[in-house]
Amino acid sequence: MTANRNLTEAQRWLRQALHDRDAARLNRDHGFHEHACFVAQQSAEKALKAFLYERGQGPVLGHSTTVLANECAALESSFGALGAACRRLDQLYIPTRYPNGLPDNIPHDFFDQALADQALADLDSVVACVERFVTA
Repeated sequence: MTANRNLTEAQRWLRQALHDRDAARLNRDHGFHEHACFVAQQSAEKALKAFLYERGQGPVLGHSTTVLANECAALESSFGALGAACRRLDQLYIPTRYPNGLPDNIPHDFFDQALADQALADLDSVVACVERFVTA
């Protein structure tokens, strides 16, 4: 891919990440905290991939925000500050969706406003870091 193609791809990924962030906020505001948490993780994943595309990487695969943030940090040191936020977000990938990820519970009953607020705060940290380099 050329650098121009990578910038276009980066912008596409960031635009979707921002729409997903809006959806996560709506889910939180309407009491669907498990969905807010999952979509926050997904949005962070897409934002990190946007940065990697902007830097000429591709195809960018994987779902771990921790791994993606480490790949970003290898290219730009400021991403190293996202470690704790990304580890928290990664913990939301499975149990927010599947009852067998939460023995004797279901995601809707387990995830609450505080967890959704934390997920969105972590997502905002990721997006802010990415937006220093990529604009939608």
